[in-house]
Amino acid sequence: MSDRHLCDLHRHTSERLGPRIALRHKRNGLFHDLSWTDYRRQADAAAAGLISLGVQPGDRVAILSENRFEWLIADHAILSCGAADVPLHAPLAAAQVEYQVGHSESRGIIISGQTQADKVFAVLASLPVLEFLVSFEPISAPVNCRLKLLTWEGLKHRGWAAGETALHEVARREAALTGRDLATIIYTSGTTGNPKGVMLAHDNLLTNAAGTGKISFMEPEDVLLSWLPYSHIYARTVDHYLTTWAGVTLALAESIETLVSNLAEIQPTWLTAVPRFYEKVWNSVEGQPPAERDQSLRKLFGPRIKQLTSGGAPLPRHVCEAFHAAGIPLLEGYGLTESSPVISFNNSESFKIGSVGRMIEDVDVRIADDGEILTRGPHVMQGYWKNPTATAETIRDGWLLTGDVGKLDDEGFLFITDRKKDLFVTSAGKNIAPSELERLLTSDPFIDQAVVYGDGRHFISALIVPNEALLRAEAEKLGCGWKVSDGFVTTSALTDFMQSRIDVVMEVVSQPERVKRCLLLDKPFQLAEDELTATMKVRRRHILSKYERELAALYE
Repeated sequence: MSDRHLCDLHRHTSERLGPRIALRHKRNGLFHDLSWTDYRRQADAAAAGLISLGVQPGDRVAILSENRFEWLIADHAILSCGAADVPLHAPLAAAQVEYQVGHSESRGIIISGQTQADKVFAVLASLPVLEFLVSFEPISAPVNCRLKLLTWEGLKHRGWAAGETALHEVARREAALTGRDLATIIYTSGTTGNPKGVMLAHDNLLTNAAGTGKISFMEPEDVLLSWLPYSHIYARTVDHYLTTWAGVTLALAESIETLVSNLAEIQPTWLTAVPRFYEKVWNSVEGQPPAERDQSLRKLFGPRIKQLTSGGAPLPRHVCEAFHAAGIPLLEGYGLTESSPVISFNNSESFKIGSVGRMIEDVDVRIADDGEILTRGPHVMQGYWKNPTATAETIRDGWLLTGDVGKLDDEGFLFITDRKKDLFVTSAGKNIAPSELERLLTSDPFIDQAVVYGDGRHFISALIVPNEALLRAEAEKLGCGWKVSDGFVTTSALTDFMQSRIDVVMEVVSQPERVKRCLLLDKPFQLAEDELTATMKVRRRHILSKYERELAALYE
């Protein structure tokens, strides 16, 4: 049975697998299972409820919630109405919610609870198109709130009460859908100005999930533990839709803070994550003897783990090598929101450490004369919502300009060198690829995160987030104390020590590329301070702008 769109995919999988476990989620301290039959039944009820609220094909409905199993059901419900959803990152401020809900002209919004509701209520006067709000949890609303307010359970009951007529309307709308119909608008986290809304059709997401699934070699008994935000395209496709395509169980972690304990409870066979997570795990065991370290890694991920996947940002090579040495395949892929997202992916039968793999099915890649990676195929977005100028700048003759610089080897493996917009030139005219230098820096166990600086300068410097535990131990050895001022570690003996370590890792690059000075930050980059994206990728331009004055002082 062929799937024409995402609704077909979910319905056919649910009918085929029926009582088997589709979702596993934690409530009141215990994990609960949801069968494929119940998964579809709840999605149909919610879809019928949305239709009764007046949602029409082509409308937009926003989702503002942390990860939870209801998020996944809401997604399928909105799609079954013939509408498109607009997933918003849960940490967004009220003004950001206002822009994305308003710009997408969403008619309704589905939220998790009071915290998110308050953001909507704070900007409601600026959202004239918004008509209703559905909350997974009970909330309190302002007096005389003009929105129609429902609980999640109330929405489903509204659908069930509508009976067979409503379910026939859901079926009719699904039958009318095509692969080219809009499925979602995802707003990218821009470094400056308002984010752009990436328009992805059913075909974009369905073919991308299938193409990735065909080289993932998932088996019926597999369980994928999921924790990345569903508002981001990585988890949306690779966790949400791919597991439906493969017909395997998706288990929801409670949060990043509980991920290690959830690994022990679920004992998954698969885990998708971002490099920052794997770096932190590696930093926690790196000081152990090799045999003990390998054992610690295997114990943490559990006896059933088959492979780990990494995406969303560059994976440091030394981390990848360490996991492979411990007998745990850590496989890196590459993509972006505009490509649904997967362009290439290493898999268990074909991988090269340091690369982001070969292209998945039906995806073409070529390298432009200036080194930029271009891609073409069914994964390429329809364009940016209400922004034809930006669309024309990004898609040319059917090729998506990724903004990344890279190369292809003789065997078709893709290697990412840097972000095109992040390349800079020193005052001596030397072209610098900051990502390469940052990867070198973070290969040192004393360096947790790094951002290099030097555009137009006569040497390169860096902001360094040290491994605090290791550096404090060194401070004890040196007997020099730990001084902090205005967010920086200022103990001269420690900055000298760190610079000496930087000098060692910089020996593999030419003199003009070497980091000559550094500033030590006293805390990691923070998502709450807009220093990281939703997938924990460092927002280099924002960080450099924030610390411009202190960095400039290094050159005085």
